[in-house]
Amino acid sequence: MSFRDLRNFTEMMRALGYPRLISMENFHTPNFMLVSEVLLWLVKRYEPQTDIPPDVETEQDRVFFIKAVAQFMATKAHIKLNTKKLYQADGYAVKELLKVTSVLYGAMNTKGVERANVSEEDSSKFKFDLGSKIADLKAARQLASEITSKGASLYDLLGKEVELREARTESIARPLEINEAEKMMKIAIDCVLEQVQKTKDMLNNVALDEANLEAKIEKRKLELERSQKRLQTLQSVRPAFMDEYEKIEEQLQKQYSSYLEKFRNLTYMEQLLDDYRRTEQEMFEEAANMLRLMQNRLKEEEQHLLKSGNNDDSDVEIQEDEGSDSEVEDRQIMKQRTATERLLQGRAGARIVGTMQGGDTEEDEDSGDSEIDLDEDEDEEEDDMEDDSMEISPSKSSHRARKPEPLEESDNDF
Repeated sequence: MSFRDLRNFTEMMRALGYPRLISMENFHTPNFMLVSEVLLWLVKRYEPQTDIPPDVETEQDRVFFIKAVAQFMATKAHIKLNTKKLYQADGYAVKELLKVTSVLYGAMNTKGVERANVSEEDSSKFKFDLGSKIADLKAARQLASEITSKGASLYDLLGKEVELREARTESIARPLEINEAEKMMKIAIDCVLEQVQKTKDMLNNVALDEANLEAKIEKRKLELERSQKRLQTLQSVRPAFMDEYEKIEEQLQKQYSSYLEKFRNLTYMEQLLDDYRRTEQEMFEEAANMLRLMQNRLKEEEQHLLKSGNNDDSDVEIQEDEGSDSEVEDRQIMKQRTATERLLQGRAGARIVGTMQGGDTEEDEDSGDSEIDLDEDEDEEEDDMEDDSMEISPSKSSHRARKPEPLEESDNDF
């Protein structure tokens, strides 16, 4: 069975006008009802007056139906069908059905072609197509050559008839010898007797084999009865451990139900724990993000304060036109160091010097410290100006006098 055979069969049946739709999946499993219906329809299509019984309910009816269809197709259509494959009613039966359907389909096509040719001849009477007659011409030539060869062989045989007639008359006129005939008859009788003896021996052997088989069947029947009785006794007897087994089985069922309940609770608690850990992790991440944002904000504020202080220093440095950049930087570094040392000394002195009286406030002390620092800074600036012989604008001195203010605020905080 192939896919192409199934496809061709379905297409041919559809073209022939079969009323039922046949699918290619109908023959994957045995389907005798469909095969019988198709066979009956094909037979009726080939000869509508046929009388084949459609009963296929029993096995004998099916066998009779298949034989009748095969005999009909062999005698009427000269189509040899395999009855075994038809009885299987599966994919192998399609090949047998395809033989009948192909004949009917070819007849239908040739009839259609003939009708078309007739219509063409009617439409054009004066046209003659020699191409359609080439096959007939070839067949005529082959038949003519066969006729000539058969005629030549027949002429030769008729020429030998005179000699053959004499030999035939001599053999007929010769007297028949009784002894030879008796010998031949005896030989034939002996052969027949030998065959009869052989058949008798075979029959005797069959009888012996039949007796042996009957004895074996009796033994098997006795063993079967004995085993059935033993089975009944075993089924009637109840084992001693069966009560204990049933009790243990009940306990096992209870333990299993408790196990299921505990396992369900455990999974629920694990799920709650996972949810709690997830929420805690999210809260921790949110707190970390808040801390990171606060740190970035503080860094930005510090950078902004530093930039504002550096901008003041840059204004002072732009006004200096004389001297090299390296000397200016060194001088600034030295001044910053000295200013910080003096501030620290002033703060230390402020801490040490003091009385128990509360006459002065912290603002007065801070103002006094700032005045001392400003005087010291002015003295240092004058000394530096004398040593380096450089002219500095009043804005620079005032800026340097303002620098210790953040330190004074830090003292107040302290």
